[in-house]
Amino acid sequence: MKQRNGELGRRALASSGGLVAGYAALAVAELVSVAVRPEASPVTAVGGAVIDRTPAAVKDWAIRQFGTADKLALQLGILGVLAVLAGVLGLLGLRYRRSASAGVLLFGVAGAVAATGRPDTVGAVDAVPSLVGAVAGAGVLYVLRARLPVGAGGGTGQGAGRKTEGSEPERETESSEPERSSEPERSSGPGPGRRGFLMAAGAVTAVSTGAGLWGRRLNASASVDAEASRAAVELPAPDSPAPRLPRGVDLKLPGLTPYRTPTRDFYRVDTALTVPRLDAGRWRLRIHGKGVRNPLTLDFDALLRRRLIERDATMTCVSNEVGGPYVGSARWLGVPLAEVLREAGVRPPSQGGRADQLVARSVDGMTLGTPVETVMDGRDAMLVVGMNGEPLPFEHGFPVRMLVPGLYGYVSACKWLQDLELTTFAAYDTYWVERKWARKAPIKTESRIDTPRPFASLKTGTVTVAGVAWAQHKGIERVEVRVDDGGWHEAELAAQGPVDTWRQWMWRWPAKPGTHTLQVRATDRTGATQTSARARPIPDGASGHHSVVVTVT
Repeated sequence: MKQRNGELGRRALASSGGLVAGYAALAVAELVSVAVRPEASPVTAVGGAVIDRTPAAVKDWAIRQFGTADKLALQLGILGVLAVLAGVLGLLGLRYRRSASAGVLLFGVAGAVAATGRPDTVGAVDAVPSLVGAVAGAGVLYVLRARLPVGAGGGTGQGAGRKTEGSEPERETESSEPERSSEPERSSGPGPGRRGFLMAAGAVTAVSTGAGLWGRRLNASASVDAEASRAAVELPAPDSPAPRLPRGVDLKLPGLTPYRTPTRDFYRVDTALTVPRLDAGRWRLRIHGKGVRNPLTLDFDALLRRRLIERDATMTCVSNEVGGPYVGSARWLGVPLAEVLREAGVRPPSQGGRADQLVARSVDGMTLGTPVETVMDGRDAMLVVGMNGEPLPFEHGFPVRMLVPGLYGYVSACKWLQDLELTTFAAYDTYWVERKWARKAPIKTESRIDTPRPFASLKTGTVTVAGVAWAQHKGIERVEVRVDDGGWHEAELAAQGPVDTWRQWMWRWPAKPGTHTLQVRATDRTGATQTSARARPIPDGASGHHSVVVTVT
């Protein structure tokens, strides 16, 4: 029994040695990424590769389950998998010392392939952090394996050098520990072998922690220039200010979403594990492609000197489930996109233009495709530089992003914009279209109940039911509410703001005791009433009536 316990303890030490080696590999890679770029670190690179190769339905599930924390969940999941694999390699090292270290190197190669295979890769240099980290991890695992206490079974001690069927004998007559037979060394209790291993593992862990923290600090300091450039931006007054909002556009009811979403609360859905932090002074936007007679390259200062418009507009993510939170309204400042395209010589297809798709490219490799006809049909499509009176936050695309009212974000709202190419839908499929989402995605007419909340306990009497409805670039004409599949009751609408924003509504319900289901539907200004047919977000947005269940006592 004592011998068995000693062997179990030795295996535990071997597994922990694998974890220490994996930790060292990631820490060294983080430090090396300072000399390359933060996006080349293994967790970020592998995470990006996972996102790129994940089916759209799985991404949709992840967003539903984790919301805007989906990226954190992915990173934690990757670290969890790496920890398990590192532990397994540590155990493997009991019998196959060199093979286990080679396994660490293979993971480094996988990280390097992921880093250089990303759309935003800068070349082979992106492979360096993963490869250097893997070499460090393999070396640590090899050294720690040599310091494991001798025990029964597995490579040293009793039976050392003895070949068993299906095993790889270790030829370590000079480099491995001398064979020992003393009871303290065979056991897993405190002894020179265990002490030596723990001291070595502790030293590696301490050095790795220092290297990792140093790397993170240096990577963070690399964004200081970007932070300073944003802080130095002084947004000019708009040449065309936002129309004054009518009185009563915001009902200001408890539990009701405000008409204008505070920037800190505005939803964020994208695939960037590391938020790009760009220096506005170095930013450039290139406009080129089919039908472009005058290719343009604009810098940030040149953009700010152009005619600026300010508009209120509601933005919606195609991943938003019925009644979901991925919709928000803000006041945007930017340059009219159609004007820039006309300056480049672009004409819409209806006027003989050769391109029907505008492909926007982000610095993180994302591509979005927008119909040229829609961009140039007179709506307030813009190159956005400001949000709610301030320069764009980094999370929302600083220094410049796109906005095309009336279209879901995945075909119109490219963040960290750096390139606009005129092409055709037949010639090029963008990131989400490759993943079976629709090429063209006008926002569906939708409505949502904000109050009362699902499963709320209410008192008998008059209950205020309220929420928001949206049909960007069409406007909301009517909102109706019903209880328990009864007749529809017309709700009171807030004053109509700009046609590209949502509209608040409320209905006073004479609530009676019992459990009830409230439903809402909206009709836009084209006369179309939102469908009751339920559809998931993929391929072109969710549909159906939002409902909440409440109890009245």
